[in-house]
Amino acid sequence: MKIAFIIGTRPEIIKMSPLIDEVDKRGIDNIVIHTGQHYDYEMSQQFFLDLELREPDYNIGVGSGSHGKQTAVMMEGIEKVLVKEKPDIVLVQGDTNAVLAGALVAAKLHIPVGHVEAGLRSHDKTMPEEINRMVADVCTNLFFVPTEETALNLLFEGVNRENIFITGNTVVDACYRNLKIAEKNSQIMSQLEVEGDILSLTLHRAENVDDRQRLENIIEALLNIQDLTIVFPAHPRTVKTLKKFGMYSLLEEAPHIKMIKPIGYLDFLILESNSKLLMTDSGGIQEEAITMNVPCLTLRYNTERPETVEAGGNILVGANTEKILENVSKLLADQDLYQNMKKATNPYGDGTASKQIVDAILNAHAQGKLGIKPPEQVASTQAKELLQITEKITVEEFEEKNPNYVINMVFDEDKPVFPYSNLHLDGKTLMVTHFS
Repeated sequence: MKIAFIIGTRPEIIKMSPLIDEVDKRGIDNIVIHTGQHYDYEMSQQFFLDLELREPDYNIGVGSGSHGKQTAVMMEGIEKVLVKEKPDIVLVQGDTNAVLAGALVAAKLHIPVGHVEAGLRSHDKTMPEEINRMVADVCTNLFFVPTEETALNLLFEGVNRENIFITGNTVVDACYRNLKIAEKNSQIMSQLEVEGDILSLTLHRAENVDDRQRLENIIEALLNIQDLTIVFPAHPRTVKTLKKFGMYSLLEEAPHIKMIKPIGYLDFLILESNSKLLMTDSGGIQEEAITMNVPCLTLRYNTERPETVEAGGNILVGANTEKILENVSKLLADQDLYQNMKKATNPYGDGTASKQIVDAILNAHAQGKLGIKPPEQVASTQAKELLQITEKITVEEFEEKNPNYVINMVFDEDKPVFPYSNLHLDGKTLMVTHFS
């Protein structure tokens, strides 16, 4: 079989790196298609060298542009490659324009789509990423989700549970893999010459840096956090806006704030692992923080990674000056609170997500489930029903006994739970589809 990987941004390269390793290790034929969405050398091409990955087989070179233009150019380039290469499955990761383009093209060509990190929902459609991930999931055949909560999101949207695989997140695999490389090669800590405890900061989202009031609130908080050295690799977009609003010099002149140019991923992994706290508006860093046992404060009002908050390793502080300062003060003053955040259980697994994903793909291929064909039988009528179960029976036993029923959701009292095959149903309520 042949697998096509589609990547376009730094996070995708990071999270696909252990998966590409796993596919290569098993000798499975594969191609890597790079859309070039992150076209700056340090933001993309350098990664393949830093992460000890081979160069992509195809680079579409889309560069920057509007969402519509980027997506259209990507789709045209991806279509040409997929028609030529004829892969058995296309793997996309996350929620970028590359994911949107790759999933749409593959679906139109009747090539199965595997979505790595499927099912995430912020429930905020002002975020372009939310649109991308939702549309990609409509096109997806195999859903590789990081947690049970993300699996439940898909079940509520009508996805068949047999196509959902709770694997953990490849970000854990990537952290374990790439931290070893970073520890061999990075000199960032000696170059920074920072004394004392570090708060590492990233800030780039449009809703924060393009909104003057929000940005002012965040900057005011940063200026008042003086018990930590704040290391701030400033994104070019953020620097431009800070200068536009006249705030750049405030940060540059603050003795406890060290603004630096963007640093490579491996350097940032080392910086993260040496930090007392992380403050970010990034999605991926919320995952990395809990993987590396560093408490995280997220400069957002919602997150598609709610598991990190529920696990206790992440706090949403928005762009509220008082809330930012209050939480930093509490964490520095209360060692029990700090240690509880530091030791929060990682909801994203044990670093075996890549192995589980490849196993699922190979099993689906062996069972002939990757083919996409038009229906050959007249469709059955379908009805949704709620059933209260009183007998001792598992999900698997129920469906064997009732072949015309498919379990969509299981509720344990008022709480939805994922219908694992060995889940006992006695006393639970089922939402089922009845075929007749």
